[in-house]
Amino acid sequence: MRKIISLFCFLLPVLAFASQTDDTAQIRSDAPDQYTVVKGDTLWDISGKFFKDPWKWPHIWGMNKETIKNPHWIYPGQAIFLDREHGTLSIGRRLGEGENADNNLVRLSPEVIYEKGRQDAIQSIASKVIEPFLSEPLVISNESLAGSPRLVGVPDERVIVGSGDVVYATGLPENQGKAWQVFRPGKVFTDPDTNEVLGREAVYLGSIEISKFDHVSTGVVTDAKQEINVGDLLVAPSAPTPLTYLPRAPETKINATVISIYGGVTQAGQDSIITLNKGARDGLQNGNVLAIYSKGRIVNDNGTPLKLPDVRSGLIFVFRVFDKVSYALVMNTRMPVQLLDRASTP
Repeated sequence: MRKIISLFCFLLPVLAFASQTDDTAQIRSDAPDQYTVVKGDTLWDISGKFFKDPWKWPHIWGMNKETIKNPHWIYPGQAIFLDREHGTLSIGRRLGEGENADNNLVRLSPEVIYEKGRQDAIQSIASKVIEPFLSEPLVISNESLAGSPRLVGVPDERVIVGSGDVVYATGLPENQGKAWQVFRPGKVFTDPDTNEVLGREAVYLGSIEISKFDHVSTGVVTDAKQEINVGDLLVAPSAPTPLTYLPRAPETKINATVISIYGGVTQAGQDSIITLNKGARDGLQNGNVLAIYSKGRIVNDNGTPLKLPDVRSGLIFVFRVFDKVSYALVMNTRMPVQLLDRASTP
């Protein structure tokens, strides 16, 4: 790695959102004065060591909107310091005793360090759970479904194919590249409040590469996650969603409902994927954090059914947004997340 002369200590800009002055994060009673970043840490985890609400990034890290869009990279081995007076975190090295009367200062001194690549930087959240969802098709509109290319056969009489098998497809345009993803239409998402059809979930099956375009095109299965059948549909791969976003509250008031739990289960816990009935048209963006509320129980009050208030149980992180629906990761929850639970701006 080439050496560069750099400032070893780097302070993030102490610029808070003017519109979020009431968004002060509370310092944990057991918060340390400093913490050294280790491999496997995430920004969410680090902020959670110091503050009760780790999603309040603008205040905690002193970031403005542009900083959030292009976050500074933080690497293992760097020291994180807590400014208790201002309630923010910074990266750097604290002065030793006797070097300055104010031990809260961080000295900026040129030193020779090794340049690190972005692949070494810690991420906003643990990405291994959501990475498969970032480049695979998840929601297909009825319009896209009607015109999708499809697999029509294989050289022999089999109907199920796997990795390395030759397949034939129709409806493939040549101007969208040779790589295609195979999917099968899954459940239809319907808004529980309005009955509007929001889209259809696409079950990702694998990938193929086209070797010859024609009225009937020829391709090879390069990856098979599940059994691929004649009749399955094809979609051009989308650009992967970047993992550089930082968790933050939505800029608008969001009231969403959990309409699906990925994997066909009825309850979700930490690190589970859930689907919301709100999307880009409602103001949701990748990186938004929502509070999740468990439905209040129905109790018997002297013979009369009575619904108890909904209970805030945890936080979810929106990581992929479509027009009418969004996928979110359950970051933490005290209760199982269930269908029709509510999610809103925290």
